Amino acid sequence: MAKDLDELLDEVESKFCRPDPLRLGMVERPRGCGGGGILSNDRNRAEAKENLRSTETFVKEDDLDSLMNEIFEEPNFDKKPFKLKSKSSGNTSVRAPIQGLCKSCSPVYVGGSTTPCGIGTNTSQRACDHLRCTACDFQVVSYDDYMWDKSCDYLFFRNNMPEFQKLRTKLIKKKGTRAYACQCSWRTIEELTDLQTDHQLRWVCGKH
Repeated sequence: MAKDLDELLDEVESKFCRPDPLRLGMVERPRGCGGGGILSNDRNRAEAKENLRSTETFVKEDDLDSLMNEIFEEPNFDKKPFKLKSKSSGNTSVRAPIQGLCKSCSPVYVGGSTTPCGIGTNTSQRACDHLRCTACDFQVVSYDDYMWDKSCDYLFFRNNMPEFQKLRTKLIKKKGTRAYACQCSWRTIEELTDLQTDHQLRWVCGKH
């Protein structure tokens, strides 16, 4: 009786229920062999349930792995501070040499053509070659072994600075002298001179 009922249930399952994909690959044992049909069917069902559970667990683990991958693939906002730090460190490295180049003469000297040019100090007396006038805001030009003609006037420099081809009409060759001029003032210097001694000039060191 129990055997007939079990066979009827198996027949209904095979016809109306969707076949279990895990059981398709299994080889069914012929009924009546070994330990009997009821025992073999129960064993097959138990194995099928275990396989199904392991498959569900595997699918859940896959879903969990994919979810974790999505979380870790999101943009990492912690990288921005590192970029800002590298940028600021780059700026400090660029500023350092610029600040090192800005040096001024103290005191500020002018001199003849035999006086070397450069940054003037108390120990290194050099003629400043980066002079600028604070009155006309022009860079001071200088010409070695030249002197200015006595006929030079304010209008001449106002109209011709800083073109050498026009200024040379008032330049006279004289060895050892150096002719200085901006748009409003001019001087012929033969010896090393501290600009503080000439109160009419508004020339300052424009930094080297």
